[in-house]
Amino acid sequence: MSFIEIQCGDVLSSVIFIIEGELEQIPQAKAIESHLTTCTPCAAEIEHERLMHQMLQHVLQRSCDEKAPEDLHQSIHRQLRAQMAGGASTEVVTSFSMTEISIEIDEFGNVEHREIQIEQTHIQHFIDEED
Repeated sequence: MSFIEIQCGDVLSSVIFIIEGELEQIPQAKAIESHLTTCTPCAAEIEHERLMHQMLQHVLQRSCDEKAPEDLHQSIHRQLRAQMAGGASTEVVTSFSMTEISIEIDEFGNVEHREIQIEQTHIQHFIDEED
């Protein structure tokens, strides 16, 4: 079986799929796998990205050990009990918060620091209608 020739840039733009083990999610998966077996620079870059990804995950696991507040557990428990007892409505609140920090060091040793805060809250109401 022959594969369409794929360029290094196309392989490297799919790095997140490769290091997350989700390569089969993209159409050119076989071509990328084939390219990585023959292109040493791409294989080395993917391995470097994989190591950086693992290091970042370990740092986050050590520093982000927050526990959900007890009142959240109780609220979820009350909502589930009300739903099982035929409650009239259910509300689901999803909150997402992320801080992206980038640090760049130029050739003169000057450090540039950027921080971006992203927050999103989504509230969804489900109304159980009785027939």
